[in-house]
Amino acid sequence: MSVEKNENWEPQILAFCCNWCTYTGADLAGLNRMKYPENVRVIRVPCSSRVNPQFILRAFQKGCDGVLVCGCHPGDCHYATGNYFTRRRFMLMQRMLEYNGIDPNRFQARWISGSEAAKFRDTVTRVSAQIKELGPNKKFQETWYSKGGAKDE
Repeated sequence: MSVEKNENWEPQILAFCCNWCTYTGADLAGLNRMKYPENVRVIRVPCSSRVNPQFILRAFQKGCDGVLVCGCHPGDCHYATGNYFTRRRFMLMQRMLEYNGIDPNRFQARWISGSEAAKFRDTVTRVSAQIKELGPNKKFQETWYSKGGAKDE
């Protein structure tokens, strides 16, 4: 049975979360026993600006259906300007994905503070539903390999 026809299919989503804000919000959501989709894998990073675009491309290449980068609210960054760099990278990544024929909605960025556990839960739930609507991410893998990208053995 193909993945597109399987109603039990859940998208695999990778969330890069800022250590100072969003990861704390995710932790608080867990401590408060808030339910959010199990298909979201959280990776703690020192700052959202430290998420290299290659990490995002690699996540898609390895089979992720969506990538979410979360950081501090603009002007509230622990490192002063980190989230401004994130915002610029976000715009460039969306253009690059679209250029390669990949729906830019598969990559999203959000600003969530450490005290916004409910916002974290709502955000990952909404992103998961949006990615599920888009279906499995086959296009990126096809595009990546057809353009001569590196192949893992």
